[in-house]
Amino acid sequence: MNPSQSGIIVFSLNSNKDLSEKIARKLGIELAACSVGKFQNQETSVKIGISVRGKDVYIIQSGLGESLDVNDALMELFIVAYACRTACAKRIIGVIPYLPYSKQAKMNKRGSIPSKLVASLMCRAGLTNIITVDLHAKEIQGFYDAPVDNLRASPFLVQYITEKVADYRNAVIIARNPGSAIRATSFAERLRLGLAVIHGEQKEMESEQLDGRQSPPPTLVEGRRFASVSIDSMSLPGFLPKAKPPINVVGDVGGKIAIIVDDMIDEAESFVNAAKLLKDRGAYKILVMVTHGLLSADAPELIEESAIDEVVITNTVSHDTKMTRCSKIRTVDISSLLAEAIRRIHNGESMGYLFRNVPLED
Repeated sequence: MNPSQSGIIVFSLNSNKDLSEKIARKLGIELAACSVGKFQNQETSVKIGISVRGKDVYIIQSGLGESLDVNDALMELFIVAYACRTACAKRIIGVIPYLPYSKQAKMNKRGSIPSKLVASLMCRAGLTNIITVDLHAKEIQGFYDAPVDNLRASPFLVQYITEKVADYRNAVIIARNPGSAIRATSFAERLRLGLAVIHGEQKEMESEQLDGRQSPPPTLVEGRRFASVSIDSMSLPGFLPKAKPPINVVGDVGGKIAIIVDDMIDEAESFVNAAKLLKDRGAYKILVMVTHGLLSADAPELIEESAIDEVVITNTVSHDTKMTRCSKIRTVDISSLLAEAIRRIHNGESMGYLFRNVPLED
């Protein structure tokens, strides 16, 4: 159906054309004409080929593409959203399967919270709704001055396990670290399987350094010292410094299929180390199930040479070229989930159906 006749306009930007086309086919419409490129000075150039006045506009743009870095993907989204806002679109909904900068949602010493900045820029650009999948931290929804529908890919991954993994009843769900235990517990309860947690994979703590965090020593004023007590003399209590414990598996994996679940895989080293440990503990097959397959740098080669048997990822991020570099990658299509979300928002229907049986902590 022609987009101008259906009242719904779907633009596909450059991050994930294949996913956009699948969504459009499921909606029974054609993607609207939109040209997004660059000038010679690398500025992003946008040309919209259809009137959007008074229409619902959906802009499909994941936060990363195979030939598109994160920052270029964001600029394309901002400029197209702003162009639609300027052209008096009724609503502008960003369909962002992988939300970029979601790993930077907490303050880090003298750093900042880039995830909050990205949220502000999206809303200022004109986005009135956000559709995304499996946020790295659900609290990110609070950064937006617009409704955020955080869809779940776990039903698709659970279905893959039940249909494609032979003898999955002899499997155990693995949390790669204690922080991912909640997600792993959800999978284990739905599949009625056991749970194991890899403990000890903690980041190294930074050593104390003279970078200005310590209180300055008392200083002289007009030849006299301040009559104040220094911090050291107050004997304030403090934590003992953390020590990295030896990596270990809490739970039985001997003679079982180990299924590591997480929300994303970027650099693969931690997954490779976890797989080696599980193999040493007696697991005879190791699968990795994640929503977002970023697979940066040499991650495909590391996986290919590791003890991991399969890496199952959804198509929130395009990874066709990565599959040519690693024969162990499998893809799960979630275009039907995003298409149904678009249809329900356009028709003013409840989104609750897409979250059925999803508890708050999932």
